[in-house]
Amino acid sequence: MFDIDRWREIFQSINKNRLRSVLSGFTVTFAILLFTLLFGIGKGLQNTFKEEFAGDATNSIYIWSNFTTIAYKGNQVGKRIQFKNDDFTFLKEKFSTEIQTISPRIQRGVEVVYKSEKGAYSLRGVYPEYQILESAEIIDGRFLNTKDIYEKSKVVAIGKLVEKDLFGQLSALGKQIKIGGIMYQVIGVFTDPGGDNDERFIYTPFTTMQRLYGNTDNLDEFGITYNPNLSIDAAIAFGVKMQRALKDKYNVSPEDQRAIGLNNYASGNREVTNMMVGLGILIFIIGFGTLIAGVVGISNIMVYVVNERTKELGIRKAVGATPKDIVAMILQEAVFITTISGYFGLLLGVGILKYAGPSLEKYFILNPSVSTPVVVGATITLIIAGIIAGYLPAKRAARIKPVIALSAD
Repeated sequence: MFDIDRWREIFQSINKNRLRSVLSGFTVTFAILLFTLLFGIGKGLQNTFKEEFAGDATNSIYIWSNFTTIAYKGNQVGKRIQFKNDDFTFLKEKFSTEIQTISPRIQRGVEVVYKSEKGAYSLRGVYPEYQILESAEIIDGRFLNTKDIYEKSKVVAIGKLVEKDLFGQLSALGKQIKIGGIMYQVIGVFTDPGGDNDERFIYTPFTTMQRLYGNTDNLDEFGITYNPNLSIDAAIAFGVKMQRALKDKYNVSPEDQRAIGLNNYASGNREVTNMMVGLGILIFIIGFGTLIAGVVGISNIMVYVVNERTKELGIRKAVGATPKDIVAMILQEAVFITTISGYFGLLLGVGILKYAGPSLEKYFILNPSVSTPVVVGATITLIIAGIIAGYLPAKRAARIKPVIALSAD
């Protein structure tokens, strides 16, 4: 493998057939370049979907109420369906094995004031488990607890950007802020992987909002995380079953999709998975097909090289070279051309992805890249491709008879 004389002969052969070597190597370069770009774009799309779902738990389901659009069992079109506290208990008890966490939610737009600073934010009344739904991480203080719920405490956990807007470099923990004209104490500050928008929310006990906003037991919606052991199909079926149970409870038509709405992340996960599988198959077919074309090209050039070197190979066999030596020499040359050409395509593709990456974000392709396993896989693929490309020419060269070769023109 590391015979200096053999490598010198390989370079001499490539130099003698530069144009054909470049043309055959170009096909492999193009194949790997295309594969790298497609794989990088596919990775970028995956990153986009991960970013999209980063703000919430991936096993989330949201159910909300609205106005009816179909008359059914005494309910006229346009009737407002209003969730209540007993629906919270109803769902927890009826679907105890499927539900991992559940929280009601009430949301209002409010003006928040701290001394001379003020701003408009969304106030959400929730249950402590809502922190899991939003994947929120407390960086100072704490989130809501069950004691806050039962005591209907006027306390809030605020997003990091709310703290920055109102308090600047100061800590908000323990401070009093005015929300809609009512004073609340800040008990915690959180960050959210969903980004800036999710860090501008303010959370308070849902019971506090019910008392202060009309003294009712009305709820806007429910956020639920389902048992992570459920398959995607089972999770989708669970969401439909839960929606149907609420429709039956409120005499809503099964065909009315607006009165009680549903957003099940399992459906999105399945669509993304199917799309990524399809994209992966497409990348494989295109990349593999182009690589095969490159292998055929290199195989052809090696056949030509063998024909040109018939007399030389005959001399080698006459002075003691074995068929194994001849095969090894031809294979080594084929592997060398394939590997160098492929790595050139790989490096070119990585460079293009790195340079063009920022401009691709507007096309929903985030941080396109090629991982280390792909590079390792490409290396193995290129070596195998080189062996395949050189095998037939090598076998042909090994069968050359010295007498015939020496008599060739």
